[in-house]
Amino acid sequence: MADAKLYVIPGSHPALTVRRMLELKGIPYKRIDLVPVVSKGVLRALGFPGVTVPALKIGEDRVQGSREIARELERIQPDPRLFPDDPEQLVAVEDAERWGDQVLQPKARRLPWWALKRDRAPMASYSEGAKLGVPVGLAVKTAAPIVALSAKFNGATDEAVRSDLASLPADLDRIDSWIADGVLGGERLNAADLQIGTSVRLLTTFDDLRPQIEGRPAAELAMRAAPDFPGHTPPVFPPEWLAGFNSQP
Repeated sequence: MADAKLYVIPGSHPALTVRRMLELKGIPYKRIDLVPVVSKGVLRALGFPGVTVPALKIGEDRVQGSREIARELERIQPDPRLFPDDPEQLVAVEDAERWGDQVLQPKARRLPWWALKRDRAPMASYSEGAKLGVPVGLAVKTAAPIVALSAKFNGATDEAVRSDLASLPADLDRIDSWIADGVLGGERLNAADLQIGTSVRLLTTFDDLRPQIEGRPAAELAMRAAPDFPGHTPPVFPPEWLAGFNSQP
């Protein structure tokens, strides 16, 4: 098999999704950390069609996006499988995977960028283990323009983040329901488990959110999908934004 190079941004949950897929399939790869925003130009220069991570290069093939990469990995290394063979189960898993990518993943991305606009200090914790070519401390000190642009690119406005927080209880209920139905959380992790689990795991790095996630089936899935997720964000959200979230049983 050709050498695999995975281009990521430190703390990226979809990038971790792909890392876990590669590991589960036993495909060796080289992780290459990129600086947010700057990464867009780097990926273009490397010949990728888009500007987002995760971006995977295997031989001469270039694939971007966690869902697209999942299918490419399934093609080149069928076992162990990321998708069930049963047609009905496949539809359910792909529906959950799509929701995890299109609905949950952007929420889990907006919250950190909004928080980092208020305080960049936690940025160092999310960069643990990354090799950026410069000291992490220096990168954090000079990251104000990058944080501002990343927050803008991801729509991390007050209105959007407040709406995201209000919708999280229903999102977690949906995940728990999928686990109860056997779509997620089976004996062997599937593509939807990894897609959704890494997002929930990122949410648990927030002191404001972790108490209401711990103890749920969704939290157990998150730990299976991403047992080692760097990062920690102290309380940051206004209490009134968390009222509905914290009132959940």
